[in-house]
Amino acid sequence: MVEMRALVLLIAFAVLATACGGSAPASSADVGQGSLTGAGATFPEPFYTKAFYLYSQNHPQVTVNYQAVGSGAGIQQFTKGTVDFGASDVPMLAAEITAAGGPDSLLQIPATLGAVAVAYNLSGISKLQLDGSALAGIFLGRIQKWNDPALTALNAGSTLPNTSITVVHRSDGSGTTYHFTDYLGKLSDEWKSRVGVAKSVQWPAGIGGKGNDGVAQAVKQTEGAIGYVELAYVVQTGMHQAFLRNKNGKFVQASVAGATAAAAQNTEVSPTNFSITDEPGDTTYPIAGFSWIIVRTSISDQAKAKAVVLLFRWLVTDGQTYGKELEYAPLPKSVQDLALTNLKHVTSGGIPVLT
Repeated sequence: MVEMRALVLLIAFAVLATACGGSAPASSADVGQGSLTGAGATFPEPFYTKAFYLYSQNHPQVTVNYQAVGSGAGIQQFTKGTVDFGASDVPMLAAEITAAGGPDSLLQIPATLGAVAVAYNLSGISKLQLDGSALAGIFLGRIQKWNDPALTALNAGSTLPNTSITVVHRSDGSGTTYHFTDYLGKLSDEWKSRVGVAKSVQWPAGIGGKGNDGVAQAVKQTEGAIGYVELAYVVQTGMHQAFLRNKNGKFVQASVAGATAAAAQNTEVSPTNFSITDEPGDTTYPIAGFSWIIVRTSISDQAKAKAVVLLFRWLVTDGQTYGKELEYAPLPKSVQDLALTNLKHVTSGGIPVLT
């Protein structure tokens, strides 16, 4: 797991060598100051690593230390007040919001958009095709061999081996898991009734890996394995990813364009209306989702309050350009507007940071 994360971050920083900070505000601008700490989702980690680095290069008075510990752990740290912001691939539940101080105490801001790829390790098979029913059968533990009739029917022309399937899933609370189970719940009544849709579920089969990088490493090291990971981890480490049959019957792989097409189907995104899995469209990828930043509505330290708000104002606007090279789709205009509107509610000393 350590090696996988190190590789991801090395690639991310390699991209920095060719990037300039021109899209960030000028370094002479008053952007507040402070050492900001955040924790949460591994789904957007490569993007956040790059974006926060670039921002701090342009504004050395603002530093950002982000720990990718998983959405569940990020929400817990935010609730305890040990970080300046949390990060989750799914907005907080009502009970989580109550535990964190109530709806008036926090804001949830969409920050990036990505796709959850289905990665696999199967020698000799470069193009694996799956649909939602078959994928649910695999993760339910009903389909245990790669040459199961349900899989061979989807892969005419390929000779799938009589190899056992090793399912790899997240072991930690994860927004990536939420998007994945949200998709399976829409395609399989059995999955919805037996397992459900959540950041953490009781897995019927398989082994666990911590973080997207943990799942990716387990799949890459295990012949016959299959797992779900954010697209950036698949592309940057050269893994195979399956083609999934979308709602229009087309087999598509995870891509920035596929995530963008999915997001276009939900024109009223909010913390209570955020699902974009199994959306229609020939080019739509069926497992896509937004990732969210969580901040306090009131921040007593005025300099830090300005640093938090202006960092994320940049991230959801000009900063979006830095995600594309790492397989993250820019936020649609309507979602950017939602983020900016929410940021206007952050205050310090009773005064809005943004006017």
